[in-house]
Amino acid sequence: MQAGKILAVGKTSDLRAQYEAREELDLSDFVVMPGFVDCHTHPVFARTREEEFHLRCAGADYMEIAAKGGGILNSAKMLREIPESALSDTVSRHLSGFLEHGTTSIEAKSGYGLSTESEVKSLRALTQASAAHPLTVSRTFLGAHEVPEEYRDRREDYVDLVINEMLPAVEGLCESCDVFAEPKVFDRQQSRRILTAAKERGLGLRVHADEIEPMAVAELAVELGADSADHLPRISLAGQEALAGSDTCAVLLPGTSFYLGKRVHAPARAMIEKGCAVALASDFNPGSCYTQSMPLIMTLACVLLHMSPEECVHACTINPAASLHIDDQVGSLHPGKSADLVVLDLPSYRALGYSFGQNPVVLTIKAGQPVFANMREREPDLFTNQEQNLPNFEG
Repeated sequence: MQAGKILAVGKTSDLRAQYEAREELDLSDFVVMPGFVDCHTHPVFARTREEEFHLRCAGADYMEIAAKGGGILNSAKMLREIPESALSDTVSRHLSGFLEHGTTSIEAKSGYGLSTESEVKSLRALTQASAAHPLTVSRTFLGAHEVPEEYRDRREDYVDLVINEMLPAVEGLCESCDVFAEPKVFDRQQSRRILTAAKERGLGLRVHADEIEPMAVAELAVELGADSADHLPRISLAGQEALAGSDTCAVLLPGTSFYLGKRVHAPARAMIEKGCAVALASDFNPGSCYTQSMPLIMTLACVLLHMSPEECVHACTINPAASLHIDDQVGSLHPGKSADLVVLDLPSYRALGYSFGQNPVVLTIKAGQPVFANMREREPDLFTNQEQNLPNFEG
C-alpha cells in the first residue's frame, strides 16, 4: 500500500520481486479482507433501552411498547434532553465500536430527535464526531422515523413539518433521506411525499421498507430511484422482481428480526436468485438491534436467511459500498482503492458465519493505518512495530 491506498495485489513472491517495502506486516496466518461496510445504522442516540428488551422478552411486542411511550419516542425524549456536546461524545464512542468489529465505513442515521431543533442537533453531533474519527460516515436524515407525541393527532402536519422545515434545515448536514414507511407510522402516500421532496433537494433516498406490514414500499423505492430498500421481511413477489430489475439495493437486517423474536425474515434466497443486489447491515440502534458486529450478522444471515459465506462477504463489503456510492473507494481489494482492511483470526473466510459469539477481529486498518488492535489473541509481538502508532480510538 502507498499513501493510504492499495498499490498492488497478487502473490507475495510476485509483489516482493516488483516492490521494495519500507515496512512489512506478515498476516499470513490470518484472514485479510476488505473492511466491512455497514450501510444501515442508528448511532445517534443518548442512552440505551435495555428495559424494553426485557419487556419484549416477557411478551410485549414492538408496537405495544411504542404505544406506551417506549420505543423511538423514548429515545426522542432522551435525545432532546442531552446537550449537543455530550451527544457528540456519545456518538464518537459508538463510532469507535464499529472499528473494533472490523467495520471501516458506515451509513449513520438521525431520527431520534423528531423536531427540527433536535434533528439538526443530531446531524451536527454526528458531523462533529465523524470529522474527528477515522471511520468513513455517510449521513442520513431520518426525521420521518416516527410521529412525535405532540403530532399524534395531526400526522399530516408533521409530514408538512418534515418537508417544509426539517429538510431545508438539515441541508449540508446529510447525504441522504430515509423514511420509516409503515401503515401505522408513515403510510405510502406520506412516504412518497417526503422522499420526493428530499430527492428534489438533491438527497439520496433510503427507505425502511415492508418490515412489519406489507405496503409495496420496495416497489416505491424502485420507482423513486432509491439507493436502498431496507428490512424487507414482508416484501411482495412484485417487490422482489422490481428490485431485481433496478439499481436499488436490498439491505437485509437479520439481527433485527432475530432481536425482536420475529419468525418472518427477508426472503434472501429468492431475492438473490432473482438477481437482486443484496447487502447485510447491523441496524445498530438502542431498541431493536443493539450490536455492531458484522461477523454476528453474517452468522444470522447464514442461519436465518440461508446465505452462503461468499454471499455474506459480498453483502458486507462491495454491495453496501455500491449502495452508498463509495464502491470506487472501498469494498474490495483493488489497486487504487483505500487500504481499508480487517484482519480476522479465523482459519478461512468460510469460518465467517460458522464462528460466532466472540470478536474475531485482531486488527482494523483504515486508509493504511492501524486503528484498532485486539491483543488478546495470539502472537502478541505481531503488532510490535505498529503498536506505538495506533490512534486512541478505544471509545
